[in-house]
Amino acid sequence: MTWSISAECHNIRFYVSVSFLKNLTRGAMTEFQEKLRQQHEESMHRELEALLTTANKAEAEITRKDFDGFKKLFHRFLQVKGPAIDWAKINRPPEDLIQPYEKIKAKGLPENIATSLNKLAVVKLNGGLGTSMGCKGPKSLISVRNENTFLDLTVQQIEHLNKTFNADVPLVLMNSFNTDEDTKKILQKYKHHRVNIHTFNQSRYPRINKESLLPIAKNMGMSGENGEAWYPPGHGDIYASFQNSGLLDKLIAEGKEYIFVSNIDNLGATVDLFILHHLMSQPADKRCEFIMEVTDKTRADVKGGTLIQYEDHLRLLEIAQVPKAHVDEFKSVTKFKIFNTNNLWISLPAIKRLHEKNSMDLEIIVNPKTLDGGLNVIQLETAVGAAIKSFDNAMGVNVPRSRFLPVKTTSDLLLVMSNLYSLDAGSLTMSQKREFRTTPHVKLGSSFTKVQEYLTRFENIPDMLELDHLTVSGDVTFGKSVSLKGTVIIIANHGDRIDIPAGAMLENKIVSGNLRILDH
Repeated sequence: MTWSISAECHNIRFYVSVSFLKNLTRGAMTEFQEKLRQQHEESMHRELEALLTTANKAEAEITRKDFDGFKKLFHRFLQVKGPAIDWAKINRPPEDLIQPYEKIKAKGLPENIATSLNKLAVVKLNGGLGTSMGCKGPKSLISVRNENTFLDLTVQQIEHLNKTFNADVPLVLMNSFNTDEDTKKILQKYKHHRVNIHTFNQSRYPRINKESLLPIAKNMGMSGENGEAWYPPGHGDIYASFQNSGLLDKLIAEGKEYIFVSNIDNLGATVDLFILHHLMSQPADKRCEFIMEVTDKTRADVKGGTLIQYEDHLRLLEIAQVPKAHVDEFKSVTKFKIFNTNNLWISLPAIKRLHEKNSMDLEIIVNPKTLDGGLNVIQLETAVGAAIKSFDNAMGVNVPRSRFLPVKTTSDLLLVMSNLYSLDAGSLTMSQKREFRTTPHVKLGSSFTKVQEYLTRFENIPDMLELDHLTVSGDVTFGKSVSLKGTVIIIANHGDRIDIPAGAMLENKIVSGNLRILDH
Protein backbone atom coordinates (compact mmCIF):
# COMPACT_ATOMS: atom_id res chain seq x y z
CA MET A 1 0.00 0.00 0.00
CA THR A 2 2.77 2.36 0.95
CA TRP A 3 4.55 1.52 -2.29
CA SER A 4 1.50 2.22 -4.37
CA ILE A 5 0.90 5.56 -2.60
CA SER A 6 4.52 6.58 -2.94
CA ALA A 7 4.47 5.46 -6.56
CA GLU A 8 1.30 7.43 -7.07
CA CYS A 9 2.89 10.44 -5.42
CA HIS A 10 5.98 9.87 -7.47
CA ASN A 11 3.85 9.75 -10.60
CA ILE A 12 2.16 12.99 -9.63
CA ARG A 13 5.49 14.62 -8.99
CA PHE A 14 6.76 13.35 -12.36
CA TYR A 15 3.67 14.70 -14.16
CA VAL A 16 4.15 18.12 -12.57
CA SER A 17 7.81 18.10 -13.58
CA VAL A 18 7.02 17.33 -17.25
CA SER A 19 4.32 19.98 -17.36
CA PHE A 20 6.65 22.45 -15.71
CA LEU A 21 9.42 21.57 -18.15
CA LYS A 22 7.08 21.99 -21.11
CA ASN A 23 6.04 25.44 -19.92
CA LEU A 24 9.63 26.30 -19.20
CA THR A 25 10.69 25.14 -22.67
CA ARG A 26 7.81 26.99 -24.30
CA GLY A 27 8.70 30.12 -22.35
CA ALA A 28 12.36 29.75 -23.24
CA MET A 29 11.46 29.28 -26.93
CA THR A 30 9.22 32.34 -26.89
CA GLU A 31 11.97 34.32 -25.19
CA PHE A 32 14.52 32.99 -27.70
CA GLN A 33 12.26 33.88 -30.64
CA GLU A 34 11.65 37.35 -29.22
CA LYS A 35 15.42 37.92 -28.81
CA LEU A 36 15.97 36.65 -32.36
CA ARG A 37 13.31 39.06 -33.66
CA GLN A 38 14.96 41.93 -31.79
CA GLN A 39 18.35 40.97 -33.23
CA HIS A 40 16.95 40.86 -36.77
CA GLU A 41 15.32 44.24 -36.26
CA GLU A 42 18.44 45.85 -34.77
CA SER A 43 20.62 44.43 -37.55
CA MET A 44 18.17 45.72 -40.16
CA HIS A 45 18.15 49.22 -38.63
CA ARG A 46 21.98 49.30 -38.62
CA GLU A 47 22.13 48.22 -42.28
CA LEU A 48 19.54 50.81 -43.33
CA GLU A 49 21.41 53.59 -41.50
CA ALA A 50 24.63 52.51 -43.25
CA LEU A 51 22.85 52.63 -46.64
CA LEU A 52 21.49 56.10 -45.83
CA THR A 53 25.04 57.44 -45.48
CA THR A 54 25.61 56.60 -49.17
CA ALA A 55 22.59 58.66 -50.34
CA ASN A 56 23.16 62.08 -51.87
CA LYS A 57 21.57 65.11 -50.18
CA ALA A 58 18.72 65.37 -52.68
CA GLU A 59 17.49 61.81 -52.09
CA ALA A 60 18.35 61.47 -48.37
CA GLU A 61 15.05 62.90 -47.06
CA ILE A 62 12.89 60.82 -49.41
CA THR A 63 14.94 57.72 -48.68
CA ARG A 64 14.55 58.20 -44.93
CA LYS A 65 10.76 58.35 -45.32
CA ASP A 66 10.88 55.21 -47.50
CA PHE A 67 13.01 53.40 -44.92
CA ASP A 68 10.66 54.44 -42.09
CA GLY A 69 7.84 52.75 -43.98
CA PHE A 70 9.98 49.70 -44.65
CA LYS A 71 10.94 49.40 -40.96
CA LYS A 72 7.24 49.27 -39.99
CA LEU A 73 6.59 46.60 -42.63
CA PHE A 74 9.63 44.56 -41.56
CA HIS A 75 8.61 44.81 -37.89
CA ARG A 76 5.16 43.44 -38.71
CA PHE A 77 6.69 40.73 -40.91
CA LEU A 78 8.77 39.52 -37.95
CA GLN A 79 5.68 39.51 -35.68
CA VAL A 80 3.48 37.40 -37.98
CA LYS A 81 2.91 33.87 -36.74
CA GLY A 82 1.09 31.37 -38.97
CA PRO A 83 -1.67 32.18 -41.45
CA ALA A 84 -3.34 35.59 -41.14
CA ILE A 85 -6.74 34.07 -41.91
CA ASP A 86 -8.76 31.61 -39.81
CA TRP A 87 -10.67 29.76 -42.52
CA ALA A 88 -13.53 28.87 -40.17
CA LYS A 89 -14.32 32.57 -39.64
CA ILE A 90 -14.80 33.32 -43.34
CA ASN A 91 -18.33 34.20 -44.40
CA ARG A 92 -19.96 35.37 -47.58
CA PRO A 93 -20.59 39.14 -47.40
CA PRO A 94 -24.18 40.27 -46.65
CA GLU A 95 -26.08 41.17 -49.83
CA ASP A 96 -26.41 44.84 -48.91
CA LEU A 97 -22.61 45.18 -48.78
CA ILE A 98 -22.19 44.15 -52.42
CA GLN A 99 -24.62 46.13 -54.55
CA PRO A 100 -25.44 45.17 -58.14
CA TYR A 101 -24.34 47.89 -60.56
CA GLU A 102 -27.82 47.95 -62.15
CA LYS A 103 -29.31 49.07 -58.82
CA ILE A 104 -26.85 51.98 -58.59
CA LYS A 105 -27.38 52.89 -62.25
CA ALA A 106 -31.18 52.88 -61.78
CA LYS A 107 -30.91 55.96 -59.55
CA GLY A 108 -29.98 58.01 -62.62
CA LEU A 109 -27.85 61.15 -62.61
CA PRO A 110 -28.54 64.63 -61.29
CA GLU A 111 -28.23 67.67 -63.55
CA ASN A 112 -25.27 68.94 -61.53
CA ILE A 113 -23.05 65.87 -61.92
CA ALA A 114 -20.20 68.29 -62.80
CA THR A 115 -20.19 69.37 -59.13
CA SER A 116 -19.41 65.78 -58.16
CA LEU A 117 -16.76 65.47 -60.89
CA ASN A 118 -14.99 68.53 -59.50
CA LYS A 119 -14.54 66.63 -56.22
CA LEU A 120 -12.82 63.69 -57.97
CA ALA A 121 -9.23 62.90 -58.97
CA VAL A 122 -8.23 59.90 -61.09
CA VAL A 123 -5.18 57.91 -59.92
CA LYS A 124 -3.53 55.42 -62.25
CA LEU A 125 -1.06 52.85 -60.93
CA ASN A 126 1.89 53.36 -63.28
CA GLY A 127 4.76 51.54 -61.59
CA GLY A 128 5.08 48.54 -63.92
CA LEU A 129 7.45 47.85 -66.79
CA GLY A 130 6.56 46.19 -70.09
CA THR A 131 9.21 43.47 -69.67
CA SER A 132 6.68 40.59 -69.56
CA MET A 133 5.62 41.62 -73.08
CA GLY A 134 9.21 42.04 -74.29
CA CYS A 135 9.19 45.85 -74.09
CA LYS A 136 11.62 48.24 -72.44
CA GLY A 137 10.43 51.09 -70.25
CA PRO A 138 7.03 51.76 -68.64
CA LYS A 139 4.19 49.48 -69.67
CA SER A 140 1.92 52.52 -70.01
CA LEU A 141 3.93 53.60 -73.08
CA ILE A 142 3.14 50.47 -75.13
CA SER A 143 0.91 51.19 -78.18
CA VAL A 144 -2.38 49.34 -77.81
CA ARG A 145 -4.77 50.82 -80.35
CA ASN A 146 -4.30 53.07 -83.43
CA GLU A 147 -0.80 54.03 -82.23
CA ASN A 148 -2.28 55.19 -78.90
CA THR A 149 -0.54 54.07 -75.69
CA PHE A 150 -2.26 53.25 -72.38
CA LEU A 151 -1.28 56.73 -71.20
CA ASP A 152 -2.63 58.40 -74.38
CA LEU A 153 -6.00 56.69 -73.92
CA THR A 154 -6.15 57.66 -70.23
CA VAL A 155 -5.47 61.33 -71.02
CA GLN A 156 -8.08 61.28 -73.82
CA GLN A 157 -10.71 59.81 -71.49
CA ILE A 158 -10.23 62.44 -68.78
CA GLU A 159 -9.92 65.30 -71.24
CA HIS A 160 -13.25 64.21 -72.80
CA LEU A 161 -14.86 64.23 -69.32
CA ASN A 162 -13.52 67.69 -68.53
CA LYS A 163 -14.67 69.14 -71.84
CA THR A 164 -18.10 67.47 -71.81
CA PHE A 165 -19.00 68.58 -68.27
CA ASN A 166 -16.79 71.68 -68.04
CA ALA A 167 -15.11 70.01 -65.07
CA ASP A 168 -11.61 69.84 -63.61
CA VAL A 169 -10.74 66.19 -62.96
CA PRO A 170 -6.96 65.87 -62.57
CA LEU A 171 -4.93 62.78 -63.50
CA VAL A 172 -2.48 61.51 -60.90
CA LEU A 173 0.15 58.92 -61.86
CA MET A 174 1.73 56.78 -59.18
CA ASN A 175 5.11 56.02 -60.75
CA SER A 176 7.92 53.83 -59.45
CA PHE A 177 11.67 54.42 -59.68
CA ASN A 178 11.45 52.11 -62.73
CA THR A 179 8.98 54.30 -64.65
CA ASP A 180 9.29 57.86 -63.30
CA GLU A 181 11.98 59.28 -65.57
CA ASP A 182 10.58 57.91 -68.86
CA THR A 183 7.01 58.88 -67.92
CA LYS A 184 7.95 62.48 -67.08
CA LYS A 185 9.64 62.88 -70.48
CA ILE A 186 6.44 61.82 -72.25
CA LEU A 187 4.17 64.10 -70.18
CA GLN A 188 5.46 67.10 -72.13
CA LYS A 189 3.24 66.12 -75.07
CA TYR A 190 0.04 66.57 -73.01
CA LYS A 191 0.78 70.21 -72.09
CA HIS A 192 -2.02 71.54 -74.28
CA HIS A 193 -4.62 68.95 -73.25
CA ARG A 194 -7.37 69.91 -70.84
CA VAL A 195 -6.04 67.72 -68.04
CA ASN A 196 -3.90 68.68 -65.05
CA ILE A 197 -1.41 65.87 -64.57
CA HIS A 198 0.41 65.21 -61.28
CA THR A 199 2.91 62.48 -60.46
CA PHE A 200 4.29 61.00 -57.28
CA ASN A 201 6.63 58.13 -56.66
CA GLN A 202 6.07 54.83 -54.95
CA SER A 203 8.55 54.03 -52.21
CA ARG A 204 11.82 52.27 -53.00
CA TYR A 205 12.36 49.34 -50.62
CA PRO A 206 15.39 47.04 -50.25
CA ARG A 207 15.15 43.40 -51.25
CA ILE A 208 16.33 41.21 -48.38
CA ASN A 209 18.35 38.04 -48.36
CA LYS A 210 16.04 35.10 -47.60
CA GLU A 211 18.53 33.55 -45.16
CA SER A 212 20.05 36.53 -43.32
CA LEU A 213 16.97 38.79 -43.61
CA LEU A 214 19.29 41.72 -44.36
CA PRO A 215 19.32 44.06 -47.38
CA ILE A 216 21.41 42.87 -50.32
CA ALA A 217 22.14 46.48 -51.40
CA LYS A 218 25.72 47.72 -51.03
CA ASN A 219 24.73 51.38 -51.42
CA MET A 220 21.83 53.56 -52.61
CA GLY A 221 22.94 53.30 -56.24
CA MET A 222 20.79 51.76 -58.97
CA SER A 223 23.48 50.66 -61.42
CA GLY A 224 25.09 47.27 -62.01
CA GLU A 225 24.34 44.47 -59.56
CA ASN A 226 22.92 47.01 -57.12
CA GLY A 227 20.06 47.64 -59.55
CA GLU A 228 18.56 44.31 -58.49
CA ALA A 229 18.68 45.31 -54.83
CA TRP A 230 15.54 47.48 -54.90
CA TYR A 231 11.84 47.04 -55.61
CA PRO A 232 8.58 49.05 -55.55
CA PRO A 233 6.55 47.49 -52.69
CA GLY A 234 3.20 46.76 -54.35
CA HIS A 235 0.30 49.16 -54.86
CA GLY A 236 -0.66 49.09 -51.15
CA ASP A 237 2.16 51.61 -50.78
CA ILE A 238 -0.13 54.24 -52.37
CA TYR A 239 -1.43 55.44 -49.00
CA ALA A 240 1.96 56.24 -47.45
CA SER A 241 3.69 57.55 -50.58
CA PHE A 242 0.66 59.70 -51.53
CA GLN A 243 0.80 61.29 -48.06
CA ASN A 244 4.60 61.64 -48.10
CA SER A 245 4.54 63.36 -51.51
CA GLY A 246 2.32 66.19 -50.20
CA LEU A 247 -0.15 65.52 -53.02
CA LEU A 248 -2.85 64.15 -50.69
CA ASP A 249 -2.97 67.46 -48.76
CA LYS A 250 -2.81 69.47 -51.99
CA LEU A 251 -5.84 67.69 -53.50
CA ILE A 252 -7.86 67.99 -50.27
CA ALA A 253 -7.04 71.74 -50.19
CA GLU A 254 -8.36 71.97 -53.78
CA GLY A 255 -11.71 70.51 -52.68
CA LYS A 256 -11.19 66.95 -53.91
CA GLU A 257 -13.02 64.34 -51.83
CA TYR A 258 -12.49 61.03 -53.65
CA ILE A 259 -9.94 59.32 -55.84
CA PHE A 260 -10.76 56.68 -58.45
CA VAL A 261 -7.80 54.28 -58.45
CA SER A 262 -7.10 51.64 -61.11
CA ASN A 263 -4.30 49.87 -62.97
CA ILE A 264 -3.23 51.83 -66.04
CA ASP A 265 -3.34 48.65 -68.15
CA ASN A 266 -7.05 48.08 -67.39
CA LEU A 267 -8.70 49.69 -70.42
CA GLY A 268 -12.16 49.16 -68.91
CA ALA A 269 -11.42 51.35 -65.87
CA THR A 270 -13.04 54.62 -66.90
CA VAL A 271 -14.75 57.13 -64.58
CA ASP A 272 -18.28 55.85 -63.96
CA LEU A 273 -20.70 58.68 -63.24
CA PHE A 274 -23.30 56.44 -61.59
CA ILE A 275 -20.84 55.09 -58.99
CA LEU A 276 -19.55 58.62 -58.42
CA HIS A 277 -23.09 59.92 -57.86
CA HIS A 278 -23.82 57.03 -55.47
CA LEU A 279 -20.80 58.06 -53.36
CA MET A 280 -21.67 61.73 -53.33
CA SER A 281 -25.37 61.26 -52.54
CA GLN A 282 -24.90 59.39 -49.24
CA PRO A 283 -25.82 61.19 -45.98
CA ALA A 284 -22.76 62.76 -44.32
CA ASP A 285 -22.93 60.42 -41.30
CA LYS A 286 -23.18 57.32 -43.53
CA ARG A 287 -20.72 58.45 -46.21
CA CYS A 288 -19.16 55.43 -47.92
CA GLU A 289 -15.37 55.79 -47.69
CA PHE A 290 -14.37 52.91 -49.95
CA ILE A 291 -15.94 51.15 -52.94
CA MET A 292 -14.32 48.13 -54.55
CA GLU A 293 -15.57 47.20 -58.00
CA VAL A 294 -15.93 43.43 -58.27
CA THR A 295 -17.19 41.35 -61.16
CA ASP A 296 -18.36 37.78 -61.69
CA LYS A 297 -15.57 35.22 -61.66
CA THR A 298 -14.89 32.99 -64.68
CA ARG A 299 -12.45 30.09 -65.01
CA ALA A 300 -9.82 32.62 -66.16
CA ASP A 301 -10.06 34.57 -62.88
CA VAL A 302 -9.74 31.82 -60.27
CA LYS A 303 -6.61 33.38 -58.73
CA GLY A 304 -8.16 36.84 -58.32
CA GLY A 305 -8.77 38.23 -54.82
CA THR A 306 -12.33 38.10 -53.51
CA LEU A 307 -14.42 39.96 -50.92
CA ILE A 308 -15.38 38.15 -47.72
CA GLN A 309 -17.05 39.02 -44.41
CA TYR A 310 -14.50 38.48 -41.63
CA GLU A 311 -15.01 39.47 -37.99
CA ASP A 312 -17.80 41.91 -38.95
CA HIS A 313 -15.69 43.65 -41.61
CA LEU A 314 -15.62 43.49 -45.37
CA ARG A 315 -12.20 42.16 -46.25
CA LEU A 316 -10.16 41.33 -49.34
CA LEU A 317 -8.94 37.74 -49.45
CA GLU A 318 -5.97 37.10 -51.75
CA ILE A 319 -4.82 33.65 -52.86
CA ALA A 320 -1.46 34.22 -51.08
CA GLN A 321 -3.34 34.33 -47.73
CA VAL A 322 -5.24 31.09 -48.29
CA PRO A 323 -4.02 27.98 -46.39
CA LYS A 324 -2.84 25.32 -48.87
CA ALA A 325 -5.61 22.93 -47.83
CA HIS A 326 -8.23 25.46 -49.00
CA VAL A 327 -6.72 26.74 -52.27
CA ASP A 328 -9.05 24.63 -54.45
CA GLU A 329 -12.02 25.88 -52.45
CA PHE A 330 -10.82 29.48 -52.96
CA LYS A 331 -10.59 28.91 -56.72
CA SER A 332 -14.15 27.58 -56.83
CA VAL A 333 -16.46 29.63 -59.05
CA THR A 334 -19.48 28.47 -57.03
CA LYS A 335 -18.34 29.41 -53.50
CA PHE A 336 -16.44 32.62 -54.30
CA LYS A 337 -18.37 34.07 -57.21
CA ILE A 338 -16.76 37.49 -57.53
CA PHE A 339 -13.24 38.89 -57.75
CA ASN A 340 -11.56 42.26 -57.28
CA THR A 341 -11.02 44.30 -60.46
CA ASN A 342 -8.74 46.71 -58.55
CA ASN A 343 -10.98 49.61 -59.60
CA LEU A 344 -11.36 51.46 -56.28
CA TRP A 345 -13.12 54.63 -55.11
CA ILE A 346 -11.53 55.96 -51.92
CA SER A 347 -12.23 58.96 -49.67
CA LEU A 348 -9.27 61.35 -49.43
CA PRO A 349 -10.10 62.69 -45.92
CA ALA A 350 -10.44 59.07 -44.74
CA ILE A 351 -6.97 58.20 -46.12
CA LYS A 352 -5.54 61.19 -44.24
CA ARG A 353 -7.35 60.24 -41.00
CA LEU A 354 -6.26 56.59 -41.10
CA HIS A 355 -2.69 57.46 -42.03
CA GLU A 356 -2.36 59.97 -39.18
CA LYS A 357 -3.71 57.41 -36.71
CA ASN A 358 -1.42 54.74 -38.19
CA SER A 359 -4.44 52.45 -38.24
CA MET A 360 -4.30 51.08 -41.78
CA ASP A 361 -3.31 47.48 -41.20
CA LEU A 362 -2.54 45.93 -44.60
CA GLU A 363 -1.73 42.23 -44.79
CA ILE A 364 1.85 41.58 -45.82
CA ILE A 365 2.46 39.71 -49.06
CA VAL A 366 5.81 37.89 -48.93
CA ASN A 367 7.00 37.66 -52.53
CA PRO A 368 10.01 35.31 -52.98
CA LYS A 369 12.33 35.97 -55.96
CA THR A 370 15.46 34.37 -57.34
CA LEU A 371 17.89 36.87 -58.84
CA ASP A 372 19.93 36.26 -62.00
CA GLY A 373 22.93 35.11 -59.96
CA GLY A 374 20.80 32.53 -58.11
CA LEU A 375 20.44 34.47 -54.85
CA ASN A 376 17.11 33.92 -53.10
CA VAL A 377 15.54 37.13 -51.83
CA ILE A 378 12.16 38.22 -50.50
CA GLN A 379 10.11 41.34 -51.18
CA LEU A 380 7.60 42.56 -48.60
CA GLU A 381 4.57 43.99 -50.38
CA THR A 382 0.99 45.13 -49.71
CA ALA A 383 -2.14 45.47 -51.88
CA VAL A 384 -4.19 48.68 -52.16
CA GLY A 385 -7.51 46.81 -51.85
CA ALA A 386 -6.51 45.20 -48.55
CA ALA A 387 -7.25 48.50 -46.80
CA ILE A 388 -11.00 48.09 -47.35
CA LYS A 389 -11.41 46.69 -43.81
CA SER A 390 -10.12 49.95 -42.29
CA PHE A 391 -12.63 52.31 -43.95
CA ASP A 392 -16.12 53.18 -42.71
CA ASN A 393 -19.22 52.00 -44.61
CA ALA A 394 -17.09 50.21 -47.20
CA MET A 395 -18.90 48.24 -49.90
CA GLY A 396 -18.46 46.34 -53.14
CA VAL A 397 -20.25 47.06 -56.41
CA ASN A 398 -20.72 44.13 -58.79
CA VAL A 399 -19.95 45.77 -62.15
CA PRO A 400 -20.25 44.46 -65.72
CA ARG A 401 -17.25 42.55 -67.05
CA SER A 402 -16.63 45.40 -69.50
CA ARG A 403 -15.08 47.40 -66.64
CA PHE A 404 -12.30 44.80 -66.38
CA LEU A 405 -10.27 44.77 -69.58
CA PRO A 406 -6.63 44.33 -68.53
CA VAL A 407 -3.82 43.93 -71.06
CA LYS A 408 -1.26 41.65 -69.43
CA THR A 409 -0.20 39.60 -72.49
CA THR A 410 -0.17 39.80 -76.28
CA SER A 411 -3.29 37.57 -76.22
CA ASP A 412 -5.08 40.44 -74.42
CA LEU A 413 -3.50 42.92 -76.85
CA LEU A 414 -4.92 41.03 -79.85
CA LEU A 415 -8.43 41.38 -78.39
CA VAL A 416 -8.23 45.15 -77.82
CA MET A 417 -6.60 45.79 -81.22
CA SER A 418 -9.33 43.86 -83.04
CA ASN A 419 -12.75 44.89 -84.40
CA LEU A 420 -14.34 43.41 -81.26
CA TYR A 421 -13.93 46.89 -79.77
CA SER A 422 -14.56 50.39 -81.02
CA LEU A 423 -12.61 53.38 -79.73
CA ASP A 424 -14.31 56.62 -78.78
CA ALA A 425 -12.64 59.47 -76.84
CA GLY A 426 -10.07 57.09 -75.37
CA SER A 427 -12.67 54.52 -74.21
CA LEU A 428 -13.00 51.02 -75.65
CA THR A 429 -16.49 49.55 -75.94
CA MET A 430 -17.50 46.20 -77.37
CA SER A 431 -18.78 46.45 -80.93
CA GLN A 432 -22.56 46.45 -81.36
CA LYS A 433 -22.02 44.04 -84.28
CA ARG A 434 -21.02 41.24 -81.88
CA GLU A 435 -24.05 39.17 -80.96
CA PHE A 436 -22.65 37.79 -77.70
CA ARG A 437 -21.32 40.29 -75.15
CA THR A 438 -18.73 37.84 -73.81
CA THR A 439 -15.04 38.23 -74.66
CA PRO A 440 -13.50 35.39 -76.72
CA HIS A 441 -10.84 33.23 -75.08
CA VAL A 442 -7.52 33.82 -76.87
CA LYS A 443 -4.33 31.92 -76.17
CA LEU A 444 -1.25 32.77 -78.25
CA GLY A 445 1.87 30.59 -77.95
CA SER A 446 5.42 31.56 -76.99
CA SER A 447 6.26 32.77 -80.53
CA PHE A 448 3.87 35.68 -79.88
CA THR A 449 5.01 36.63 -76.34
CA LYS A 450 7.03 39.72 -77.29
CA VAL A 451 5.11 42.63 -78.79
CA GLN A 452 7.59 43.21 -81.64
CA GLU A 453 7.48 39.56 -82.74
CA TYR A 454 3.71 39.44 -82.29
CA LEU A 455 3.28 42.44 -84.64
CA THR A 456 5.38 40.83 -87.39
CA ARG A 457 3.08 37.78 -87.39
CA PHE A 458 -0.05 39.72 -88.40
CA GLU A 459 -0.24 41.65 -91.69
CA ASN A 460 -3.31 43.12 -90.07
CA ILE A 461 -5.52 42.07 -87.17
CA PRO A 462 -8.08 39.39 -88.16
CA ASP A 463 -11.85 39.89 -88.07
CA MET A 464 -12.84 38.39 -84.71
CA LEU A 465 -16.48 39.53 -84.35
CA GLU A 466 -17.79 35.96 -84.34
CA LEU A 467 -14.87 34.30 -82.55
CA ASP A 468 -15.40 32.22 -79.39
CA HIS A 469 -12.00 30.61 -78.87
CA LEU A 470 -8.57 30.93 -80.50
CA THR A 471 -5.47 28.89 -79.73
CA VAL A 472 -2.27 29.44 -81.72
CA SER A 473 0.94 27.51 -81.11
CA GLY A 474 4.26 27.45 -82.96
CA ASP A 475 5.53 29.36 -86.01
CA VAL A 476 2.28 30.83 -87.40
CA THR A 477 1.64 33.99 -89.44
CA PHE A 478 -1.59 35.65 -90.60
CA GLY A 479 -2.12 37.34 -93.98
CA LYS A 480 -4.39 40.33 -94.64
CA SER A 481 -8.16 40.26 -94.08
CA VAL A 482 -8.30 36.89 -92.28
CA SER A 483 -11.60 36.08 -90.57
CA LEU A 484 -11.82 33.84 -87.49
CA LYS A 485 -15.17 32.42 -86.29
CA GLY A 486 -16.31 29.95 -83.62
CA THR A 487 -13.43 27.82 -82.28
CA VAL A 488 -10.15 27.99 -84.19
CA ILE A 489 -7.02 26.03 -83.22
CA ILE A 490 -3.80 26.46 -85.21
CA ILE A 491 -0.79 24.32 -84.28
CA ALA A 492 2.53 24.32 -86.12
CA ASN A 493 4.73 21.57 -84.76
CA HIS A 494 8.43 22.09 -84.12
CA GLY A 495 10.21 22.73 -87.42
CA ASP A 496 6.94 23.40 -89.27
CA ARG A 497 5.42 26.74 -90.23
CA ILE A 498 1.84 27.71 -91.02
CA ASP A 499 1.01 30.83 -93.04
CA ILE A 500 -2.71 31.59 -92.94
CA PRO A 501 -3.35 33.04 -96.43
CA ALA A 502 -4.79 36.51 -97.04
CA GLY A 503 -8.60 36.54 -97.13
CA ALA A 504 -8.90 33.12 -95.41
CA MET A 505 -12.05 32.43 -93.39
CA LEU A 506 -11.60 29.85 -90.62
CA GLU A 507 -14.75 28.74 -88.81
CA ASN A 508 -14.60 25.91 -86.24
CA LYS A 509 -11.35 24.63 -87.73
CA ILE A 510 -8.22 22.87 -86.48
CA VAL A 511 -5.18 23.66 -88.65
CA SER A 512 -1.99 21.68 -88.15
CA GLY A 513 1.04 20.50 -90.10
CA ASN A 514 2.99 22.70 -92.51
CA LEU A 515 1.59 25.43 -94.79
CA ARG A 516 4.05 27.81 -96.47
CA ILE A 517 3.07 30.70 -98.70
CA LEU A 518 6.09 32.18 -100.47
CA ASP A 519 6.37 35.34 -102.57
CA HIS A 520 6.73 34.44 -106.29
